[in-house]
Amino acid sequence: MQSALKRRYHNAPPQPERPMPTYYAHSAENRPQSDWQTLKNHAENVAALAAQFAEPFGAAEIARYTALLHDLGKYSEPFQNRLRGAAKPVNHSTAGAKEAIARWKMTGKLMAFCIAGHHAGLANGSGEGNNRSTLKERLAADIPALNPVWQAEIPLPEKIAAPPLKSNPKYPGFAQAFFTRMLYSCLVDADYLDTEAFYARLDGKAVARGGYPSLEALQQAFNQHLQNVRADAKENSEGGQAELNRLRNDILDHAQQQAALPPGLFTLTVPTGGGKTYTSMAFALEHARQHGQRRIIYVIPFTSIIEQNAAEFRKAFGDLGAAAVLEHHSTFDDRKLQDRDTRDKLRHASENWDTPIVITTAVQFFESLFADRSSRCRKLHNIANSVIILDEAQMLPLHLLRPIMAAIDELARNYRCSVVMCTATQPAIGSAHGFYGGFDNLREIAPDPAQLYAALRRTTVRHIGKQSDAELLEQLSAQPQLLIIVNNRRHARSLYDSAKHLDGTYHLTTLMCAAHRSQTLETIRARLAAGEPCRLIATSLIEAGVDVSFPRLMRAEAGADAIAQAAGRCNRENQWAAEDSEVLIFHPEEQWQAPPELAAYAACMRGIVRQYGADLLSPDAITAYFADIYHLAGNELDKHRILEHIKDAGRELNFPFQTIADKCRVIESKHMLPVLIPFNAEAEQLINALEHADTIGGLLRKLQRYTVQVPESALRELSKAGLVEVINDKHFGKQFYALVPGSSLYDAAAGLSWDNTVVIEAEK
Repeated sequence: MQSALKRRYHNAPPQPERPMPTYYAHSAENRPQSDWQTLKNHAENVAALAAQFAEPFGAAEIARYTALLHDLGKYSEPFQNRLRGAAKPVNHSTAGAKEAIARWKMTGKLMAFCIAGHHAGLANGSGEGNNRSTLKERLAADIPALNPVWQAEIPLPEKIAAPPLKSNPKYPGFAQAFFTRMLYSCLVDADYLDTEAFYARLDGKAVARGGYPSLEALQQAFNQHLQNVRADAKENSEGGQAELNRLRNDILDHAQQQAALPPGLFTLTVPTGGGKTYTSMAFALEHARQHGQRRIIYVIPFTSIIEQNAAEFRKAFGDLGAAAVLEHHSTFDDRKLQDRDTRDKLRHASENWDTPIVITTAVQFFESLFADRSSRCRKLHNIANSVIILDEAQMLPLHLLRPIMAAIDELARNYRCSVVMCTATQPAIGSAHGFYGGFDNLREIAPDPAQLYAALRRTTVRHIGKQSDAELLEQLSAQPQLLIIVNNRRHARSLYDSAKHLDGTYHLTTLMCAAHRSQTLETIRARLAAGEPCRLIATSLIEAGVDVSFPRLMRAEAGADAIAQAAGRCNRENQWAAEDSEVLIFHPEEQWQAPPELAAYAACMRGIVRQYGADLLSPDAITAYFADIYHLAGNELDKHRILEHIKDAGRELNFPFQTIADKCRVIESKHMLPVLIPFNAEAEQLINALEHADTIGGLLRKLQRYTVQVPESALRELSKAGLVEVINDKHFGKQFYALVPGSSLYDAAAGLSWDNTVVIEAEK
C-alpha cells in the first residue's frame, strides 16, 4: 500500500509554485493596489539615492544598506493591514535596526541609530530620552514577525566596511557621532525624495527640484560683474575712495590666487571696508572650481544682514542669481522672487540645500550640525564637499565654541569641505595662538593683515572715560552727524527721549519690527548722503553689518570685537581723514552698566587699551583680546559638556543624540515670544488673514518683518492689560499674539514700549 502511494506521488505532475506575496511601502487613496509603491521598489530607490548622497565622503556602501533596511518592518502582515485601513499603528523601524546590529556589530549600530530614527529622530543610545525612547529601548521592543520574502528582495552581504574616518584625537568619539548624523541625513533625504516622487507621479505632477546653474556659469557671471564694478569705480572715484578701491582689488586678486591651496581651513582677515564679501565669494568660486567642490555655503550670524548680502550676490550673478541663491532663514520673504517656478524650487531646496549657493544663519547652520530631527538633518549630506564661509567668525558663540570647532574640523577632515573664517577681528582659535586643542594648519588668504590694518585705518579710536547722559546729550547737540551705540534698549530709549527735540534724531533697537528698522535706515542713509543733520542712538544691532557711514561715533564699553564692528559704521567709505573720524569709547552711568558677561568683555578690552593704546583694533591687539577672553571663559567654552557627552559614549557608541540636540542652542536667552505689530496696511492685512488661513507657513514668513520679540512674562502682562489680542489658529492649535491696532505702546519713532510701565499704566 505504501509503495503504491509512493509510486502515485512520484508520478504526479509537479505542483505550480505559489506566487511570492507582494509587499508595499506606500498606498494610494482611492487607487487599486496595482498603483501602490512596492516595498522592493521603494527600498531600491532610496538605497540608490542614499548611496549617491554618501559618495562624497566615501560611505556609499554603508548608506546603500542602511537604506535597504530602513523599512524592513513593512514586510509584516500587521503593517500591510495598516496600509489597507487597519487603525492600529505598527512599528516598522526597529526590524531593520536589529538586523543591522546583528550582522555588522559596531558599524551596524551606527546604521541602527539612523534606521530606528528615520521617522522619530535620532535617539540617545541609552540612559534617558526626553519624551522619546532610547535606541536600547527601541531595540528591545516587540515587533511583528517578518515574511522571509524580504531576504530574496533585499540581499545583504556578510561584511561591510567600517566608515572611512580619520579621527581627531582631540575629540574622542566625535567622528563616529558626526558620521552617524551625516548617514542619517543621506537616509532621510533619500526617503523623503522617493516618497515625494512616487506621489507626484500618481498625481501627474512634476516636483520643482534641481536644474540649477552650474558653479562654473556662476563664476563667469560673477567675474564679469567684478570687471564692470571695477571699471565704474575707476571712472567715478578719486582721492581716498580711489585708493580704497585699489586696495580692495589687490585683496581680492591675492585671495583668488590662494584658491589653488588644498582644501581645508582658511582665514580671511580684512578690516571693515576692505571688501570681504566679494573677496570671500571670489575665493570660494575659484577654490570650488579647482578642487571639484559642489556648492558654496555662506553663514552669517545675523538675519539683519543676510538679505542685503543675498541681494548683492543675486545682482553679481546676473540673470542666474534668482535661480542659484537660496536664502534659508526665518525672515526670508520669497515674494521678492517674481518667477513662481523659481519660488517653488527654492522652497523645496530649503529642505535639503541642493542649490549651488546657500546663504543661511549661524543658528540654522550650527544647530543643524548637532540636530536629531529629520527635518533639520536632511540637508547635512549636501554640506559635504562644499566651500563654507563663516562671515563675522568672531561671533562664534562662546558657550559652544569647542563643539563648533570640533564640527568645523570634522567637515574639513572627513567631508572634503573648505572652511573660511572671514572677519576683521579674527578669533585666536588656532594652535599657533596657544589655544588648547586649537585648529592646525590655518592658512591666511588675505595679503598681510597687519599691513592691511594700517592701510585701511579710517578712524582714530580713543577711550574717554566716564560720560554721563547729560554729557552725551551735549555731544549730540554739538555734532550734527553722530552715532551713539549703547549696551541696552532702556539706555537707548532714555537717551532718545532726551534728544528727540534735536533736528534729525533717530532711534534703532530690536523693539522696532524689521520693516520699521529698514524704513528708518533708508531715511538715515538719505540724510547722511545729503549732509543733513542725522543723530542716531542705537543698540548693538547697528553693528551687524548695517551699511551706514557716520563721521563720528561714540560706543559704550564692550568687547574689542564689538568696538571694531562699531568702528565699521564710522567713515566707512573713507570720506574723511582718519584723524577727524573719531570712535570714542566711554564708560556709561552706573544705572546703565552692562550685564556681567558684557562687563567681562569690557574689562578685557580695557586691558588691551592699556597695552596697545590707539592700536586697539590691530590684529595683534585683537589676538591678545581673544586670548584673554578664552582664558577667562575656561570650561564655559563647552558649557553643556557636549564633547564630554560624546566621549563618554565610549566603545559602546551610545551617543546621546537627543540630549546633544536639546543643549546645542546658538542663542541662549529667556523664553521670548513674538508679538505681531500692525505697523502698516500690509501688516494689518496679513494679521487678519492669519485668523482664517488654511495654511499658515507663507503668512508667518511674511509676518516675520512685522514682529517684535518680548519675554513671556511681559506678554502675560500685556494680555492682562488688554493691549494684545490672541489669534487662534484652528487648524494647527497654535496661538499668535498681535498688538491691538492704534495702541500707543508702539511708537512711530522708537517701536514697542512693553518695558515702559508708565506707558502701560496709561494704556490701562
